[in-house]
Amino acid sequence: MKRTIYLAVCYTACMVCCCPNIYAQQDSRVVNTGAGFLLLSPDARNAGVAEAGTGLPVDANSIFINAAKLIFGEKMGVSVSYTPWMRELTKDSHLGYLTAYRHLNDREALGLSVKYLDLGTISFRNESGELLEAYKANEFSIDASYVRKFGENFAMALTARYFQSDIGSGTYNNLLLKRTDAFAADISLYSDKLSQKGKYGRRFNWGLALTNIGTKLKYNEVQTTFMPMNLRVGAGYSLYATPENRLTLLLDVNKLMVPTPPRYKLDQEGNITNQIEKGKDPNRGVASALFSSLFDAPGGFKEELQEFTIAGGLEFSYYDQFFIRTGYFYENPEKGNRQHFAAGVGFNANPIRVDISYIFPSAERYVMRNTMRFTLSYAPIMGKPAKK
Repeated sequence: MKRTIYLAVCYTACMVCCCPNIYAQQDSRVVNTGAGFLLLSPDARNAGVAEAGTGLPVDANSIFINAAKLIFGEKMGVSVSYTPWMRELTKDSHLGYLTAYRHLNDREALGLSVKYLDLGTISFRNESGELLEAYKANEFSIDASYVRKFGENFAMALTARYFQSDIGSGTYNNLLLKRTDAFAADISLYSDKLSQKGKYGRRFNWGLALTNIGTKLKYNEVQTTFMPMNLRVGAGYSLYATPENRLTLLLDVNKLMVPTPPRYKLDQEGNITNQIEKGKDPNRGVASALFSSLFDAPGGFKEELQEFTIAGGLEFSYYDQFFIRTGYFYENPEKGNRQHFAAGVGFNANPIRVDISYIFPSAERYVMRNTMRFTLSYAPIMGKPAKK
């Protein structure tokens, strides 16, 4: 059967879930998971600094990056984001994100968010090009976060997540696809310190988030795939000329905490078999995968380092009314080759802020090229140093 699939995201999900050996056959070193949707940066501010958002001053979108940040922000915040998704491939796919938080008291906060990806129309056709089946595909997640502050400068958060993927009910590689869902949790830590030395104020913050720890996904009755369990470590350093004028330097490092594909043996004809030559069996439990993913690459320590992505960025705030952002995201060519520059601007008319971002790819065949994001936030007094 000839299949016409209008979205690369959905096609990738099918490949990961239904054809895991395709990567072995191509000897690909890309780390595979399902539900890659959960890793998509949904808001324009984080995208504008190339996804190096851990050290950014707090707003409602901090739930996605590190929920523990929320207790260091204003008493409440609301934000809505929209992205015309993968316009290089399709015209009918959209990513939406709605999030809000509120402080319960000086030490506790709650956050909620909903993320939705409309994957557009997926069509199955026969060899003659006749339409056999067409359906609308989508994925969404709902998050709820609880944040607790310990001391003056440190906080922790727990996030519960429900995820559902409906990429249709068609047949792919002789396997019947079905709707799948899963539950997951995040654990995040965050520290925020402000100091005043001489003329300038300084703020240093850092955070750690282990996200998407959850049940495996099952797109069919035969095989399962891991959630995109991810470790993010990031930091930010802000220099204040005045309380309203700020330059923030940012750095984030990420690693998927799932099995690295092993290397497979070749048969006498040079074809790749299912026998592992080097590395570990990827078919293992969630807990085992989480703890062994730092040392299971068949290429050793060098290959493990290749699995880390690096994002660096900066944000300049002019009187808390105008924001300029830029950054660069790097992923090793052997591990996916996502590489892009990012730029963004923001306009604040307290308490409303509008953010826009744009991606400039630096790698070939980058499906997210020319991606723009738009965010509208209720964000009072953004970016000022907290009072002691």
